[in-house]
Amino acid sequence: MSHTHFLYHIVFGTKDRQPLIRPEWERELYAYMSGIITNLRGHSLEINGVADHLHLLVRLDAHIAFSGVMRELKASSSRWIRKNHDAKFLWQRRYGAFTVSESASDSVRRYIRTQKEHHKKQLFEDEYKSLLVKHRVTFDEKYLWA
Repeated sequence: MSHTHFLYHIVFGTKDRQPLIRPEWERELYAYMSGIITNLRGHSLEINGVADHLHLLVRLDAHIAFSGVMRELKASSSRWIRKNHDAKFLWQRRYGAFTVSESASDSVRRYIRTQKEHHKKQLFEDEYKSLLVKHRVTFDEKYLWA
């Protein structure tokens, strides 16, 4: 028997970083996304965001491919949004995903919970680049938002 514990901090935005996520239905979206994660044998620990992007902290089963989780999460949630709230909604093609140790999970949860306050001071573009730098992910800025 193997023992695994995979926590991921996931960040992704709306297409062209448009402010499409509305306060009146964002909690419903978070619950729907949590259900998708549960159906994929994972656990959503925290979901929050602002009008142009979301952050998630999730625990995923070792037997599920991460790329498959992301494909299902983004495709299903965008279909749900288009059907129920915004016929033109799309997610950005790319995403960021960073592993999190259990010892750091509380601070990541707090960070995700305070997104609305955080983004009164920092743009998503700057936040995202700082996360990439913090996690030592190399990137070419000219392709970052394509």
